[in-house]
Amino acid sequence: MDESLEKALLDMEARDQAMRAELTAAGELNDGYHARLEELHRANASRLRQIIAVFGWPGVTLVGDQGAKAAWRIALHSISEPPFMRQCRDLIDRASEAGDAPRWQFAIIDDRIRVYEGRPQLYGTQLRMGANGLEPHPIENQGRINSMRMQAGLPPFAQTLAQARAQPQPPGNAGTRAAAELEFRRSVGWTN
Repeated sequence: MDESLEKALLDMEARDQAMRAELTAAGELNDGYHARLEELHRANASRLRQIIAVFGWPGVTLVGDQGAKAAWRIALHSISEPPFMRQCRDLIDRASEAGDAPRWQFAIIDDRIRVYEGRPQLYGTQLRMGANGLEPHPIENQGRINSMRMQAGLPPFAQTLAQARAQPQPPGNAGTRAAAELEFRRSVGWTN
């Protein structure tokens, strides 16, 4: 295991979490993608891109469980860079098939990409505020959702939804958030 590479990934993730906490506490993380957070996510994606170019996907074998989780989270937050995020999804897919990453990491990044592309998700991991509270983005096959989740090592959908609904929701208007997200997705090339 490469401990210095693991530390670099964990440091990037820690900076992301610290900035997210700071912006949340200041009430600045409610209705759009904050410019400071986007800048940090782009910097982290750039560094992850360099790591991938040298080592390939930083999976469990290379950087341990926590380092691999940090790499996945950095990829998951690279939403301003659709081609890179898709590349990471494909690398995580292969790593999970080889046992070097948990399959749930692929499920979550794949669902996020599908939602950003305007397509139904497979695993039901991406939620949004709707008319009746927290709800999933459209799901491709509702009848298979729990078997898909089980194959990926995720808990049953109803359990996940109940846990998410029990958490405090950010203030702000759901419609405003949805419009800002759609504009962002268009601006970076996820959709037309």
